[in-house]
Amino acid sequence: MESKTNDLLNLIKSRRSVRNFVYKKIDNQTIKEIVDCGRWAPSARNSQPWKLCIVSHPTVKRMIAENSKYGAIIESAYLNFVVFLDLERGYDRVKDILAIGAFIQNMLLAVHAKGLGAVWIGEILKNKEKVSEIFKLSPEKYELMGVLTVGLINESLEKKEERERRVLDEFTDWF
Repeated sequence: MESKTNDLLNLIKSRRSVRNFVYKKIDNQTIKEIVDCGRWAPSARNSQPWKLCIVSHPTVKRMIAENSKYGAIIESAYLNFVVFLDLERGYDRVKDILAIGAFIQNMLLAVHAKGLGAVWIGEILKNKEKVSEIFKLSPEKYELMGVLTVGLINESLEKKEERERRVLDEFTDWF
């Protein structure tokens, strides 16, 4: 059991944001497994307030990319998970947004566990209405929460630098 625990902890600590991809198809079963991990995220009252658009079509990726300064990353990834908050399923905005964060994190960890890379793009939120239009989703019912680009990691372009994290004592108090 300790080995599985350590494996999970190492998986969490080794996940990183990936911005360089090799264009290679990801099979539908793998995509479904990643999304399935997302749906097990906690949500208040089990509301599961997420709506997901899975995009691999080049034209749709380009349309999304036009709404972000990170458009090249969006287009280079094999697929994009476009994550919306389903406003009709939710009941408390703060709790619903926390649930969306957990949904996204679960998928990011699943992507990493599958040996793939991803990055969560939040900058695109400045154009959330335009992105909603691409999918014909009413902004009164669905609010864009981010885009996850997903693909096979281009190891030759990814930096292997040490990532810094704040030391625990800097942000924790014990009582």
